[in-house]
Amino acid sequence: MPCSAKAQPELTPADRARYVTEHLAPHLYRGVAAPGADAASVAWRISPQPFPLAPSTVRVLEVLGSQLLKFYRALNKLYFQSARGTSPAFVHEYLDLGKPDQIIRYQRQNRFKQELPCVIRPDIILTDGGMIASELDSVPGGIGFVGAMGETYCELGFDQVGEFDGMVRGFAATCARLAGNERPTIAIVVSAESEGYFGEMEWLAGTLRRSGLAEAVAVHPESVVFTEEALVVDTPSGRRTVDVLYRFFELFDMLNVPKHELMLYAARHKRVALTPPPKAFLEEKLSFALLHHPALASYWRPELGEETYAQLLKLFPETWVLDPRPLPPQGAIAGLFVGGRPLQSWAQLYPLSKSERQFIVKPSGFSELAWGSRGVYVANDLTRDEWMAVLDGGLAVFEKNPQILQRYFKGRRVHTEYLDKASGAVRTMDGRVRLCPFYFVAGDEAKLSGVLATIVPAEKRIIHGMPDAIMTVCMESEAGY
Repeated sequence: MPCSAKAQPELTPADRARYVTEHLAPHLYRGVAAPGADAASVAWRISPQPFPLAPSTVRVLEVLGSQLLKFYRALNKLYFQSARGTSPAFVHEYLDLGKPDQIIRYQRQNRFKQELPCVIRPDIILTDGGMIASELDSVPGGIGFVGAMGETYCELGFDQVGEFDGMVRGFAATCARLAGNERPTIAIVVSAESEGYFGEMEWLAGTLRRSGLAEAVAVHPESVVFTEEALVVDTPSGRRTVDVLYRFFELFDMLNVPKHELMLYAARHKRVALTPPPKAFLEEKLSFALLHHPALASYWRPELGEETYAQLLKLFPETWVLDPRPLPPQGAIAGLFVGGRPLQSWAQLYPLSKSERQFIVKPSGFSELAWGSRGVYVANDLTRDEWMAVLDGGLAVFEKNPQILQRYFKGRRVHTEYLDKASGAVRTMDGRVRLCPFYFVAGDEAKLSGVLATIVPAEKRIIHGMPDAIMTVCMESEAGY
């Protein structure tokens, strides 16, 4: 539904930004706050209004959800075909690299075979040449953050992409489908590793309860109680049997999460719906390399359809797994050229000049360094010796923590107003933007329910949440980007 609040023209842009700062729920994003700072305060820059997106951009984002859902389904099918020998073995070998045997057993269990994430969030960079997705996340932070921001901007009269309450209604709808219950009990389980996001998940759970859409709580793993019949949690209305357990912790950390075996046991025996499913291979950035791999084109085309396949090839940047195994004399790394010649050894990348190094190196997925822009190296920021060390380091950890080499695309310039806290004046940032659209899956539909925009100063090389960033929701505007 559209925002029902009326615009307040008497408020200046500075007044609007101060209103958002003063009325936004506390503790939404602790990861931005400097050490020792008040975690309840707003540590990022606040814009007087949502970030404007052109109608054509919004239409592309609306269609993208179904395309990404097709990709997840096709990737899921490809993994299991590879594991049983009916698709190339290198697919599951790459996707299983560095995973403990227990994690591999979980993801191959028949109980979870057809299960897919219920929330999809790509990270999209707006470039001069179009949209580029730097990664695809199925355990995304930001659901409560975008929901709370949307609610606050709605109070100022701003409509937004996905509607002001789209995050809450989208999350409720996907959980209701999983539970087969219109008003399910939801336990959002947040691990110690993900503690910085607990505040936004508390907001989400509280809003679900107040809206009457679900009996929801955000809890730490220790608070989940196991019985022979069910998992139970304490809610403001009393102790309740959990219908849906929303796993807000990464699988690389799962073996450290208290009671994870009991949660998996309950899910395997259909005593609770667990989402996202325990499938580490769906959380690997090297899946982009698989989409671009020429040996798999005959698989992707019929599975995705020609239109979706072509669109995703443009959206997902070319990506390669840093695999140190030697090639035969006639072999080459597909799609990678140096001086017009196909690459036959990673050492051929060593002498590239900074202008030729339009690449990023980063962990593929199953690692504490694979989220929050940690472990990411922009190649043309490095000296020659640093560049060689990063490549060698990525190749050295291939078997336990595979790294990827990915084409780097610089974001286009955007101009966004924000409130300067020191002076109280509204200033304009010359920056670059990352869009994070959120899609909630219900059946065959992946509905766009909100978009987070993160704008950083133009000189920043990597776009992520930081004190210098403007973080806001998005609205549709004819004057937008």
